[in-house]
Amino acid sequence: LSLSLPPSLSSGEVGNYKRTVKRIDDGHRLCNDLMNCIQERAKIEKAYAQQLTEWSKRWRQLIDKGPQYGTVERAWVAMMTEAEKVSDLHHDMRTNLMNNDFEKVKNWQKESYHKQMMGGFKETKEAEEGFKKAQKPWAKKLKELEAAKKSFHMACKEEKLASAREANSRAEASVTADQQKKLQEKLEKCRQDSQKAREKYERSLEELNHCTPPYKDGMELVFEQCQQFEDKRLDFLKEVLLEVKGHLNLAENQSYAAVYRELEHTIKSASPEEDLKWFDSMHGPSMHMNWPQFEVQQEKPAPHAPETQIGRFLQTYSGDRGSVSSYEKNQAYTASTEWSDEDQTAADSGNDTNGGSNPFDEDVGKGVRVKALYDYDGQEQDELSFRAGDELTKLEEEDEQGWCKGRLDNGKLGLYPANYVEPI
Repeated sequence: LSLSLPPSLSSGEVGNYKRTVKRIDDGHRLCNDLMNCIQERAKIEKAYAQQLTEWSKRWRQLIDKGPQYGTVERAWVAMMTEAEKVSDLHHDMRTNLMNNDFEKVKNWQKESYHKQMMGGFKETKEAEEGFKKAQKPWAKKLKELEAAKKSFHMACKEEKLASAREANSRAEASVTADQQKKLQEKLEKCRQDSQKAREKYERSLEELNHCTPPYKDGMELVFEQCQQFEDKRLDFLKEVLLEVKGHLNLAENQSYAAVYRELEHTIKSASPEEDLKWFDSMHGPSMHMNWPQFEVQQEKPAPHAPETQIGRFLQTYSGDRGSVSSYEKNQAYTASTEWSDEDQTAADSGNDTNGGSNPFDEDVGKGVRVKALYDYDGQEQDELSFRAGDELTKLEEEDEQGWCKGRLDNGKLGLYPANYVEPI
């Protein structure tokens, strides 16, 4: 690509320095373009990082819930791990582009270009005024030269016409001697005017040539200042582009290379033979089999209350209900209400007040209302199922195995663990 300009566009001609001045304004605009370029790339990196994260999350769940198993499953999941780590790297790339490269261009632009109150930049105005000052004397002489040149060409044209008329008059008999004389005088005057115009033109050219060296020196000085300013901009642009390249080139990132070394190791470590062996031991002929044997029916002990709830159960009864008794080693805790003599007396007096009969005597025959402390799902057909907080009726006292017979509100009869309820 040639950077030379045709002679007609030489910067030495009047007004052609404006392209050099405009380059300063273009430099400021190019800084904005570079910042927009970096910002758009950062948005792309951010979106890509988010897409990788979403893709990894979705497929990790699908693989976890899918039928794949063993070491090959771990190798497959390793691709999700790779995506998450690469997502982090692209997020870091976005951060570097915006926090380092973008901000660097923004700060350099602010330091290099100074806006004026009336618009434009100080650097542009100084360059334009420098060119105008260097060009003004030479432009004035050039204008005089152009006027002298035009006058000389007009005088030459008049001389040529006068010479042609005088020559034609000698060939015509109708032209009198006086007319011939006037034509000759006119021709002579045109020759004199042409000579004077020529001398003026030559003198103007000589004066212009005399002004040319200082004019060239002045213009070159201002131009060199513009070149130095542009050289700083180009060097800075090159520096930023190299930094952007460093942030974009993940091949130079050690963490990026480590991600794929780890992925390759995980995939190569997958063993189809080991997976097949595991499946055989878990679901194939090699799996353990409980073959049928002669069994004697045994009494089924009641299940223990959930371990995480026993502490709270004990605390509730010891603090609010009274004492809690422990029956056997394999039985859970049940609550019993202790009545003092005074309480019993008060209760008896209450019964006397009500006519000497207990209003709950009828319920005793039908059972005692109890409230479930924990959830319980019946394991056999003769067992009840309920949820913590449900109410049911205890029909019989606890047996030696810790079971009670009860009835749900829907009328279903069955057994339930005695330590899963409390009296209401």
